[in-house]
Amino acid sequence: MKVKDNKQIATWLYFGAGTIIIQILLGGITRLTGSGLSITEWQPLLGTIPPLNQSAWQTSFDKYKEIAQFHIVNSHFTLEDYKSIFFWEWLHRNWARFIGIAFLFPLIYFLIRKKIEKKLLFSLLFLFILGLLQAIIGWIMVKSGLNDINIKVNHIRLSIHFVAALILLCYTLWLAFSLSLQPIKMRHRLRFPKLNILILILVTLQMIYGAFMAGTNAALAAITWPDMNGFAIPPQISFQKMNLIRMTNDLLTIQFIHRTLAYVICILVLTLYIKSSTWKINSTLSFIRLSPLLLVVTQCIIGITTILNSINGHYKSFALLHQFTGILLLISLLLFLFLNLKKT
Repeated sequence: MKVKDNKQIATWLYFGAGTIIIQILLGGITRLTGSGLSITEWQPLLGTIPPLNQSAWQTSFDKYKEIAQFHIVNSHFTLEDYKSIFFWEWLHRNWARFIGIAFLFPLIYFLIRKKIEKKLLFSLLFLFILGLLQAIIGWIMVKSGLNDINIKVNHIRLSIHFVAALILLCYTLWLAFSLSLQPIKMRHRLRFPKLNILILILVTLQMIYGAFMAGTNAALAAITWPDMNGFAIPPQISFQKMNLIRMTNDLLTIQFIHRTLAYVICILVLTLYIKSSTWKINSTLSFIRLSPLLLVVTQCIIGITTILNSINGHYKSFALLHQFTGILLLISLLLFLFLNLKKT
């Protein structure tokens, strides 16, 4: 492949990664506004067009009235209230459609112009399959709340949907890195990339628990810091009785694990920063080295602020910022790993 072709394809992939980040944040807004169950049908094509008249709006609202979220939480809603939550879910779904179009049409163009080699084509087709899979997982998640019992989606399915989006994002960026970062000469590598990989695994696990926190409102279980309701380790948390059900469903346990992982990740990122001191020879590498440390500290501060504001309306802005910073931290560590593993 020509260098020019590489650059064009990389630019396209970076743009795609940006649209995925926006989609993840739109998903966060949809959750925070309670909009995720407002559209009770999945129409991949017809769903592009919102209700166009009063009758169509009323029909859509009547379908929403059949589920538990309306009866238990939003029974006071007027049609105008319904339109406000409908908007965010509609935008979330249509942005997903835009991502598909933004991927497919340039792919066809590059294929016609013969700019994609066979090995990369297989990777891009796999990326497309991941995108389709993400849409299916999203609908399975939504269906968990479309009944007369649950007032929101299942938090386990929410976490699967979230992690699938992160995998899609990371895979897109890894392909873009491989096409655009070859000129960076790496004379000094870490002797232990396993530490970088371990941190990435823990950050991914932490983001899963972030989805658990969001899906269960586990922040309300302990709204104090640095203690948890006056304790370093709340007496309700029993390590002898710890099991998968408690670790994924008990609100206080979920928050305790989320906090503990944050402290562990901070220590490991600081260790990675110290042990990568040889990267200071290059200003670009020096910035890449510093980024995870700055982001993890920022992420912890925002997380603490979110917890302390979880009983007032300000928490939504902090929660969304917390999610965004977590994504940036994941990307910074992914880039760190790529440069460390990349062949010179």
